[in-house]
Amino acid sequence: QSPSPGSCTPPPCLCCSATCLACRCCPHSKNSIVTRVIYAFILLIGTIISCIMLSPGVEQQLKRIPGFCEGGAGSSIPGVAVHVQCETFVGYKAVYRVCFAMSVCFLAFSLITINVRNSRDPRAALHNSFWFFKIAFIIGVTVGAFYIPEGPFTRTWFIVGTCGAFFFILIQLVLLVDFAHSWNESWVDKMESGNSKVWYGALLCVMGLNYALSLTAIVLMYHFYTRPEECALNKFFISFNMLLCIGASVISMLSKVQDSQPRSGLLQSSVITLYTMYLTWSAMTNEPDRTCNPSLLSIFQQIAEPTLAPVENQTSWWDAQSVVGLAIFVLCILYSSIRSSSTSQVNKLILVSKDKVIIEDSSPGSSSEVEDGSGPKRVTDNEKEFVQYNYSFFHFMLFLASLYIMMTLTNWYSPDADYSDMGSKWPAVWVKISSSWVCLTIYVWTLIAPVIFPNRDFA
Repeated sequence: QSPSPGSCTPPPCLCCSATCLACRCCPHSKNSIVTRVIYAFILLIGTIISCIMLSPGVEQQLKRIPGFCEGGAGSSIPGVAVHVQCETFVGYKAVYRVCFAMSVCFLAFSLITINVRNSRDPRAALHNSFWFFKIAFIIGVTVGAFYIPEGPFTRTWFIVGTCGAFFFILIQLVLLVDFAHSWNESWVDKMESGNSKVWYGALLCVMGLNYALSLTAIVLMYHFYTRPEECALNKFFISFNMLLCIGASVISMLSKVQDSQPRSGLLQSSVITLYTMYLTWSAMTNEPDRTCNPSLLSIFQQIAEPTLAPVENQTSWWDAQSVVGLAIFVLCILYSSIRSSSTSQVNKLILVSKDKVIIEDSSPGSSSEVEDGSGPKRVTDNEKEFVQYNYSFFHFMLFLASLYIMMTLTNWYSPDADYSDMGSKWPAVWVKISSSWVCLTIYVWTLIAPVIFPNRDFA
């Protein structure tokens, strides 16, 4: 039995449930939400630590780790000359190890919590409690990861990270579509029950803004990432994805689609279009051909002083697409932690089945609220009958998110087989551009599936 809020002190709070961790620091909430927020916070702390590993001052401390930075990049291949200085490579190695530790821990949690049905399952206590030991476990794995011999570790984990990041991009799409659907549903309800003109105008403004930003992105990409006689592949990426987005928007407004899904519309399509344009731009920023992939500094120079010779492109720890990618990542993780979707397609993927309906008794004096001398407990256990979300999949999503962070912070750069170069690679380009095509395919399928199979339940 969880201790009462009044008895919470720091050590017990770290050892017991999310109920105690919340104590009086948050408003009345549910255990399922608080637990997800804490895990998201742990992931964000790991992300911040990874960012710190890329700062110039940390490299001097990392060099003190035995074997972590010996002989330049630390190649263990006999007879291979290493040309990359430790200062260039050590930041990436550190990020790889921090994210490796987070991903391994979340994957372990995912395997442990497979098929947890309710909070009475002993494994649910491991998921919702024992925070001190779980945090200590993550810290221990992180410290140990820095002593992993280099060997093939970095290159192997680059391949794993590329695959994991690809699938996390798809999960981001699912969350963005769900967010747009919930947003559209909320405003349409207000439009039907209140001042219809105000909410209809707001809906049009947001939709128009998304399409305007997408159009602006297309124009800028054509201007900066193509050349009249070169960059044919970039021209194809931009044009093809633009046509796909137009097609998806038209499909969302077809009468048969509207009949089967009255709440679908251009708001969702505008969000998908903007996200697709981001993926297209992000893919082009990973091209190794600097003629078709100018640096951000070079772009700013072209805008400010077009007559000056272009500055030499240099690899930097940060670029614009990494910052945007991190922003989208943070928003998606936070949304997945507090979300309560009414979209059953999303529920089947992330939450429990819609057949597991939970009836919550929130009346005064119910068992879901434990009172002490100062009032009811601020966090209630709303998973005594059925869990509110799939524990295992939630941890698996954080596992993929850790890999996505690893690839984003290192700008999807990978070392050559001889560790002689750290540069953008074509596999990263194709991973991102193919994910944009898969994202659009998934979205269009959610629109046309109820029309093609009218007898199946897609609601």
